[in-house]
Amino acid sequence: MSKTLHIKNMVCPRCITAVENTLKEMQIQTEKVQLGQVFLKEDLTDKVRDELSQKLNELGFELLSSTTAQLISEIKTAIIQQIHHTSEPLSINFSDFLSTELNYDYTYLSRLFSEVEGITINRFIIIQKIEKVKELLFYGEMTTAEIAHQLNYNSVAYLSGVFKKETGMTLSQFKELRDPDRKGIDW
Repeated sequence: MSKTLHIKNMVCPRCITAVENTLKEMQIQTEKVQLGQVFLKEDLTDKVRDELSQKLNELGFELLSSTTAQLISEIKTAIIQQIHHTSEPLSINFSDFLSTELNYDYTYLSRLFSEVEGITINRFIIIQKIEKVKELLFYGEMTTAEIAHQLNYNSVAYLSGVFKKETGMTLSQFKELRDPDRKGIDW
């Protein structure tokens, strides 16, 4: 068995804390817990693995077992980490980033993701970026120019066009909303 567990729906620091607490409660020793992955000090028995899976399910997580599911989770985690939890914009495009990060050819990753998820990786990236734009606009922490730069849009006009296409409203209209309709990032 592998000493690395892959966990679906771990999308934020609070998720890491929840998983760490469950592992601690079950007295499972870890080397590191990060978005989507837990590195164990020793292998789990089938009984402990099943119990952990059940406890994680109760918290809204899923312990992944198939290689395909694990890879899809790693793709999503890398994208979410980059868009939602990294302040520096990518200096390379997402296809190169994912290929380097996951050590797979992008064409393979793209085909697999589309087959399993029913949308392209690019579409998933756009959805995540729009949710990040909504968050940043809602809290008013950055200008639209700063948001465009952080999310690697060439200009505010381009960001505005993508935002309008995805949400049906302009950036200004969204800013005026009091209770914007935001989706969770654990898509």
